[in-house]
Amino acid sequence: QVQLVESGGGLVQAGGSLRLSCAASGRTWSTYGMGWFRQAPGKEREIVSAITWNGANTYYADSVRGRFTISRDNAKTTVYLQMNSLKPEDTAVYYCAANLGRGLLSQLNYDYWGQGTQVTVSS
Repeated sequence: QVQLVESGGGLVQAGGSLRLSCAASGRTWSTYGMGWFRQAPGKEREIVSAITWNGANTYYADSVRGRFTISRDNAKTTVYLQMNSLKPEDTAVYYCAANLGRGLLSQLNYDYWGQGTQVTVSS
């Protein structure tokens, strides 16, 4: 069992930055790949970024590549999403999720989800 708690969301002006954190609990958490997803009002949830269990490989959606950075600290059982140069279209609820050894790009492969944190970017 893995429990995930996101934090770090908030209101920021366009061009600003936020860092989201996802604190995990569970003895085997460090073996899980992790992903960040987001869901904007009226839209489907989409993948933003993902990272393998050891941090060796990362993935970014085209819309955030070059602006967002995913990282993890297995000792602190936390995964981060550094978001820079934020745009109004980044406004959404952001979720972290854990994936035990399957393809990181499909939401269907994620076993555990956090409750989400709101990010609002004003123009």
